[in-house]
Amino acid sequence: MHAFAVKVQLALNQTEAKTVRVLVVDDDPSIRKMMMAALRREGYSFSEAANGKEALETMRSDPPDIVILDLMMPLVSGWDVLRERSGDAELISIPVIVVSANRSAELASAMDKGICAFLPKPFDISALSSLVRSCIPPDVSPELGG
Repeated sequence: MHAFAVKVQLALNQTEAKTVRVLVVDDDPSIRKMMMAALRREGYSFSEAANGKEALETMRSDPPDIVILDLMMPLVSGWDVLRERSGDAELISIPVIVVSANRSAELASAMDKGICAFLPKPFDISALSSLVRSCIPPDVSPELGG
C-alpha cells in the first residue's frame, strides 16, 4: 500500500509540473485581460507583459511553454522579440502565437521567424484557445480543466 501511495504522489507531482504556462504580451491591458480570462477558463497558468522588453525578460528568467505576442508595441516591439528570439538557442524553442491587426506582407517575415501560428485582430477568443492547444510543445503534457 505504501508503494502505491508513493506512485500516486509522484503522479500528482508530475501533473502539477505539467501545467501549461502561457506568456501574454500586448500593450493593451484590456486585450491582455480578455486573453488571460480565456486562458484561465481553459486551465492554463499565465503571466503577462506590456511590451517586448518585459516579454524578453520573462522569457529568459521564467521561460513559458508558449508566448502569445502582439507585434505592434512601444519600447520593444513584437518584431524585435521575434528577431531576438531567432538568435537565441533557448528562446527559439518557445512556441510563439502572433496576434496582430497587421495583415501586411510583413507577416510572411514573421512566419519565417518560426512562429507557431498567426491570429488576426479582432479575433474570436475560442480561436485563440484552439491555437494555444495546437502549439503546446510535445514534451508538455497538459492537465487542463476546460
